[in-house]
Amino acid sequence: MEETSKLQLPETFLSFLEANGLDPSIYTHGNSIPRYVRLKPGFEDALEEIESQINCKLDKVNWLPGFYSIPPDVHIARSKAYQQGMMYGIDAASGAAVSALGISPGDHVLDLCAAPGAKLCMMLDLLGDKGTATGVDVARHRLAACRTMLLKYGLAERTRLFLADGTTFSVPPTTNLPCDSCVDDHEDTFKQWTSRRPYKERKQEAKARKNPVLPQNGQPEIIFYGQGSGVIGLKKKELYRSLDQDDYAYCGYDKVLVDAECTHDGSIKHIQKFEQWGWTTLERRVLDAERTGRNLSALQLNLLRNGFRLLKEAGTLVYSTCSLTHAQNEDVVDQFLAENSSAELQEIEMAKDWPCRSGRTPKTLRFDPSTSATSGLFVAKIRKLPSNEAKKNVL
Repeated sequence: MEETSKLQLPETFLSFLEANGLDPSIYTHGNSIPRYVRLKPGFEDALEEIESQINCKLDKVNWLPGFYSIPPDVHIARSKAYQQGMMYGIDAASGAAVSALGISPGDHVLDLCAAPGAKLCMMLDLLGDKGTATGVDVARHRLAACRTMLLKYGLAERTRLFLADGTTFSVPPTTNLPCDSCVDDHEDTFKQWTSRRPYKERKQEAKARKNPVLPQNGQPEIIFYGQGSGVIGLKKKELYRSLDQDDYAYCGYDKVLVDAECTHDGSIKHIQKFEQWGWTTLERRVLDAERTGRNLSALQLNLLRNGFRLLKEAGTLVYSTCSLTHAQNEDVVDQFLAENSSAELQEIEMAKDWPCRSGRTPKTLRFDPSTSATSGLFVAKIRKLPSNEAKKNVL
């Protein structure tokens, strides 16, 4: 591929950058950004074996546990270490966003825009052998890839995956119930998940693949659940039970990640690929008026609102995008905070050692290629205040 420094960015994209106050020179860093991998916990002793397989040294990322960098031209997909699930690719900035959640074993965590799955894998790694993770996405084929990734890395045990609109998703976390306590002769319960589906279901799934949209009734559709996810033995009405708004304060998720849909302009390597795919593809996927205008920021705000609604009191939410624009980041967070007295923007304490800079809104952070040697990423950490603290904010 031609060097990024010689990329002739199309006028439409240059106009987008100018309108958002972004310097096009940031796209000259594409070939200098390393690739990042995270080792699965327990494979630290296999470091030398992995290095021999990919024929290069894994450089430890000192500010982010479990992460290593490799040269951008090194490919890992054919190595046994990758194929056997010993490591997976994930940008260090994305890893920082997950770390900011402060996940603890036993938490119930939600990834509201989960596909293709690397961040969800890291969330499950941090959970250890306790807690549950729920992944939500609007794209069936991307969720299928997410399921494949979870199974490959042995992380599917305590996971649920839902095809759903993240702005309206309302399924609370489940707790493991004894299967025999849920048995009802008059209503089917969820059995152990299997890839072998009845003919009728397979026919419906084949039809859905040709038209990969959300279920017509607007209800979420569970497409995968692990043995320890708390789903087995439940009836559908129990899984999809609706809660009163106040109930989420006590029965909601401990941690929520909203890595919102965006224009991806901060993902330098992503933009670089459009040279091969064609710049007209960039215009369609990234610069479409509906994506760059109010519709996109409204979607991002609604994702943030719903993620916060599903959060427990004293729980933590991280909002992130891989856009460098203020409109998709600080503007969204500022508007959300202005309308939510129970939302408190928090300092990310561990970020003192991170190679990032402050966002326009105090306590928010920005990663970019020139500052961080990572892809661009915006990160904001928000806490849901207990009701007594939220009332003080109103007074």
